[in-house]
Amino acid sequence: MGTTDSRRFILLCALGVILFFLYQAWQKDFAPTPQAPAAESAPPVPDLAEDAPRAAAPGAEASPAVPAAPAARRVRVETDLLVAEIALEGGELRRVELKGYPVSKQQPERNFALLQDGDGRLFVLQSGLAGTQKALVTHQSQFVAPQTEYTLAEGADSLDVTLEHVTEDGIVARKTYRFRRGSYEIGLTQALRNTTPAELLVSPYLRFVRTAYAQGDESKFLPTFKGVGYYEQKSGGGYRFVKTALEDLAEEPFESKQTGGWIALLQHYFVAAILPPTDQTQSFAAKPAKGGGYLAQYIGQAATVASGAEQVFAANLYIGPKLQKSIGQVAPGLELTVDYGILTPIAQPLFWLLDLFHKLVRNWGLAIILLTLAVKLAMFKLSEAQYRSMAKMKKFAPRIQELKDRYGDDRERMQRAMMDLYKKEGFNPLAGCWPILIQFPVFIALYWVLLESVELRQADFMLWWNDLSAPDPYFVLPVLFGISMWMQQKLSGQTAAMDPMQQKIMNAMPIMLTAFFAFFPVGLVLYWFVSNVIGIAQQWYITRKLEKEGLGHR
Repeated sequence: MGTTDSRRFILLCALGVILFFLYQAWQKDFAPTPQAPAAESAPPVPDLAEDAPRAAAPGAEASPAVPAAPAARRVRVETDLLVAEIALEGGELRRVELKGYPVSKQQPERNFALLQDGDGRLFVLQSGLAGTQKALVTHQSQFVAPQTEYTLAEGADSLDVTLEHVTEDGIVARKTYRFRRGSYEIGLTQALRNTTPAELLVSPYLRFVRTAYAQGDESKFLPTFKGVGYYEQKSGGGYRFVKTALEDLAEEPFESKQTGGWIALLQHYFVAAILPPTDQTQSFAAKPAKGGGYLAQYIGQAATVASGAEQVFAANLYIGPKLQKSIGQVAPGLELTVDYGILTPIAQPLFWLLDLFHKLVRNWGLAIILLTLAVKLAMFKLSEAQYRSMAKMKKFAPRIQELKDRYGDDRERMQRAMMDLYKKEGFNPLAGCWPILIQFPVFIALYWVLLESVELRQADFMLWWNDLSAPDPYFVLPVLFGISMWMQQKLSGQTAAMDPMQQKIMNAMPIMLTAFFAFFPVGLVLYWFVSNVIGIAQQWYITRKLEKEGLGHR
């Protein structure tokens, strides 16, 4: 690899960074669609989507006409972490607010509602019991509750909210929500007492129904995922995590029958998951709802309920933030909803280190700076090898140019002569390329850590940077980043030896990335700015060291 080839390689790597961000900013997520095996016969669950509250068309903003159940027909539940509302019509979980997670910095008193059915938005949980001929209990069944207000008592570990419904046949159904202290898990049991003379074959079902509304504080320039996540049982054993964006469900609906697993709806920092028993056979499905919007559904294993007997069906829910230290303890594989993709083996240790620094300094911005410093120090030897290779390439540039002039268009003889030169001088021109290739996955993994971590949502740093997940309102940090990138280029001296076209591209990069990063969260820009500053210091130190060895320019 000659001097020109080395410069081109560096240019391609720099352009690759830009293309990566452009790709992530505008690309839609195309996850593999699980192939469903043929389902065995089970009690039919009528498709009640057409009876659900009217939702917005797929991919569109929800209409303000989405109806909400009257407040008088709801049960309000408050725990230390949640504020929930359960509609007596159907026993639907219609609203779940997350305490400690404001809608925005401008509205700190207003809790973020993951499940909701107001303001033209719809995201609710429906549940019921399907019989042999029909759904015995649906979201239209009328329940009664002993009270309309529940609060987790001081010192109590859990709170049960029980609703009851009696069918026209006299069948008694009870639906019990169990809320737990210090937890985003909600237990849901559906009990059925068969008062008819004949036995019943019954299956439980739970499903989320939602529209594709935007939350309002979501960035339009970052690739945040909104769709269905599914823990699929593999044919050869074990499970894998697959996901499908909401807008892709029209062309890629899925239905699968398996033992264990779960299904969830993901929304950047948050997840709402249905967690059935792990030892039972169940069916999962995700598709557009007939009334508009989308649904993600679970149908449980059928059970025979004899006359006069009672059967209880249990499942768990997780409705809350994707907290990386605890979400994996809720259900196997649920930690994969914090999706770092193929870079997970690199990203997870990086977050562990970031969290460790946060425990020390109690500031996520300072933790990002310390993490960046740690990564750059770990990569110091690679950076030194890169600069050493570049310095050697500059040293041999006149001799390489002499070989080019001597052999002209005879590329074969020229390449042979260059290889002889490299062998004689003990120089490997690829030594400057490998450090870049090795560091690139680490930097991209850090990008995903900073983008996916709910722990950084609305986290304070300093001055006016009071939300690491939002762009800099005054664009100061992006401008500082652009200046640091320009200084790094000048210090390296690479642009001076490039041809005019390459120089124009490299000189435009700081401006292009400054404009691009103006819309990025402060946490991401902070990482890149600090990385550049540390890189400048390392570059200055290594250059002085190489000058003493006779490799640098004095």
